[in-house]
Amino acid sequence: MEAALTILALLLVAFVALGVYATVKAVGAAKRGVDRTITQARRTVEDTTLRAKSFGQVGVAGELAQLRLSLRTSMRATQDALHAGVAEDASLAESVDLFRRLSAHGLELDDELKRLEREPDRATVAGLLPKLRERTQRITHSAESLRWAARDRARQFADDDLDALNAQIDIEAGALRHWSGDEPSSQASGAGASTAVPGRGPGTDWPEPAAPADPSAGSSTADEAWSGPAREESPQAITAPDPRLRTTYPWQKSTRPETTN
Repeated sequence: MEAALTILALLLVAFVALGVYATVKAVGAAKRGVDRTITQARRTVEDTTLRAKSFGQVGVAGELAQLRLSLRTSMRATQDALHAGVAEDASLAESVDLFRRLSAHGLELDDELKRLEREPDRATVAGLLPKLRERTQRITHSAESLRWAARDRARQFADDDLDALNAQIDIEAGALRHWSGDEPSSQASGAGASTAVPGRGPGTDWPEPAAPADPSAGSSTADEAWSGPAREESPQAITAPDPRLRTTYPWQKSTRPETTN
């Protein structure tokens, strides 16, 4: 009895622990989903604001917004391309590591540009713009190099696969057209069949009829061999039955004698 209670207690504890673990995992997944949604919403709002500032404002504020927008757009496009490619090509793992290091510089520059947007001393910010523009171009150029290299690699693999597929299809098409190489032999066999004796198939060797002693019998045998079925015997003349020999049945009427006047 005590052993059964101990087993039940252990099962209960195991079920409770499993339920707690599943609850924690579900809450963590939900929290990550909410954080991801909030981050995407904040990113969309920031991009929309930067796009509006870059078109609606002039001067230092508009140029800073344009630098931030170009930096964020390039880095996000490279990140999406590398993450999509590494799932199919493991050799892009090193490129992903390099992009992480580049992202650290990009985030640092984005934070600096964001602080300078709130800087009241526009003259000092205008003096820093050439260096900021150069840093932005260097980071975006490196990001674009990684992105286009990954795309070119994927395109090259696709082209190689397409070339191999085309070669296989050409081989299969040639195998399906094998009758074109057999046309001379087919024509030769057709010519041989046209010159063969009618009634004999190709490759068939018919035995010659034995020569009989009687010439008339020989001609009759040859006629039977080439003319199909054997001749039927000539029909004999039909002889009318004798009425006196016919059997008379009770139900038949007797024949009345003819009267002469």
